[in-house]
Parts: sequence; C-alpha cells; structure tokens
Amino acid sequence: MSATNRQIRLAARPVGEVDPEDWEHCAGPVDEPGPGRFAGRTRAISLDPAMRGWLDDRPSYLPPVGIGEVMRAGSVIEVTASDHPDFQPGDHVVGTFGVQEYVVSDGRGAMKIDTSLAPPSTYLGALGMPGMTAYFGLLDVGALKDGETVVVSGAAGAVGTIAGQIAKAKGCRVVGIAGGPEKCAMLTDELGFDAAIDYRADDVRKALRRHAPDGIDVYFDNVGGDILDAALTRLAMHARVVVCGAISQYNNDTPVKGPSNYLSLLVRRARMEGFVVFDYADRYAQAARDIAAWIADGRIKVKEHIVQGSVDDFPETLQMLFRGENVGKLVLELV
Repeated sequence: MSATNRQIRLAARPVGEVDPEDWEHCAGPVDEPGPGRFAGRTRAISLDPAMRGWLDDRPSYLPPVGIGEVMRAGSVIEVTASDHPDFQPGDHVVGTFGVQEYVVSDGRGAMKIDTSLAPPSTYLGALGMPGMTAYFGLLDVGALKDGETVVVSGAAGAVGTIAGQIAKAKGCRVVGIAGGPEKCAMLTDELGFDAAIDYRADDVRKALRRHAPDGIDVYFDNVGGDILDAALTRLAMHARVVVCGAISQYNNDTPVKGPSNYLSLLVRRARMEGFVVFDYADRYAQAARDIAAWIADGRIKVKEHIVQGSVDDFPETLQMLFRGENVGKLVLELV
C-alpha cells in the first residue's frame, strides 16, 4: 500500500485536563497483512469518557495507555486486504483498533457487523459498549423492577440516553439529569423521559424531591461529585446506586471527591455497586438482540453526535465530552 497511516499517540500523562501537548501526531507506512491477519481502513472512532482514565498510570480495570503507544479506542474499520479466513475485503469490523487511519489485526476481539442494518456509528453506541453498559448496569447491577423510579445522571450522553430509554421500556418512571435546557427538552420531548433536571440552572436536591417524591429506587450514576451526593439524599428503601462513571471527577488534579452522604445507604438499607461492562462479554449478543428489537419497535431512539474529520481531529473532539458539548454517542467519522 502507498497510503500513509496517521496515528495519535500518547506523548505525556496529563495532569488535570488533557492538553494538546499530551498527544503526538504521527505518520508512518501502512503495513501489509501477514498470514492469519487482515488490514483495513478506519471509518469511525468511538470517543468515551473512560478514555481519560486510561491515560493515568494507576491501577484500573485496564492497563494505562503507554507513553508512545497509539491511543486506545473502539472503532469500525473496512477490510481492505486479508489473509484471514474469517474476514474478507469489504467487510466492516468493530474492535479496539486505536486512533489510527489504517489497521492490521489478527482478528482477536474483532467482530463483523452488518452496515445495511445500522450505520457504523450505532455499533459504537447503542449496539456497542455504551448500549451494553446501560443494559447490564440497569438490569443486572440495578436489578430494575417494573414501576420503579429511576434517575440517570449524564442522561444526555451515550450511556445515559440508552439507560433512560431501557428503563422506560421496562415500565419505570425515569428522571434524567443533564446540562442545559436543550438537552433536558430532548430527554422529555424526544426520548420519553418523565422529567428532566438541568443541573446548571436547577437546585438538584429540590428538583429530585419534586420529580421523585417517593424516593429513587435506582440511581444510575455517570457523573459522581455533587450530583451523586444530591441523589443519595433521596434514596428509597432498598435502593440501588449503580456506579457507571464519574465524569465530573475525571479531570481533577486533586483527589477524587467521594460522597459525603453515604450514610443514606445505611439508613435506607440501600446498596452502591460499581461494575465494568467487560465482565458481561459472554452475554453481549443477548443484550444486542434486545436493544436492536427496542430500536426496531421505536422504544429506543438512537442519539448520536457525529463529527466528520480526520484522525488529527481526535484530541479536540475528545474535549467535547468534558465540556458537555455532545448529545448522545460521540463519534469521529473519518472522511
């Protein structure tokens, strides 16, 4: 191949917010696939809040991205050449291929997708890790029951939009917390949430008393910080707090702020549990079938925020997550 492979590599570990200097923009030759491998061109790259945690050299559910390594990312590629029996030119494949324009893979962790059924971006969102996260977080960790009151923070994001709609599909009252009147209107007017709270303009504690007068049965937390503390004051008896993420804390250059109202867990006989979606990998197919069925019958509407550009646009596009500029799943589509 004569093309050049553009890559984004980690140049330095960020302290607080990620700076442009923390990235290295690289270009190199495009490799040919050897025996048992295939090559492809990247079509879409997933951008996720968890990426910020992958940059820190501390114990976590995945090892940190190494200095000088291609940035870890889920992506969809189109196979261009193959010496692998399961992948042929023209196939679209989803996997953790990193932030680079061209890929060579042995197929481990890769899955063929059908882009006639859904666009590549949806396999990175509702039918990908965010959808799986919402599904297992609510139904397994949250042990959701029909008729319960569910509150979702970060409700306008990739996971939050799906989590709220799954809860509605299961017959629950759903309250979303998001930033700004436009996002809140989208939650109620488009996605069917029963209520939405604008954390930038509303007193979250008062709003939760108003919209969850009998308490919160399941709190799906994507944010942490002060909003988690507010939700803890409104727990119903035997409530479940699902710890999915804490985007409000990811860019801290001081220790993460823990919940000061945790004794509500004792008083309300509640539990608070974190989870990692990779633990449910053997059940992804089941979740994808259910989510696809809900999309087909209109109970789930897919919200995606697609930025068209090049690999070099990754650093600035990633910052959109932490500025709250995306609605739904954020994807960088290479053009």
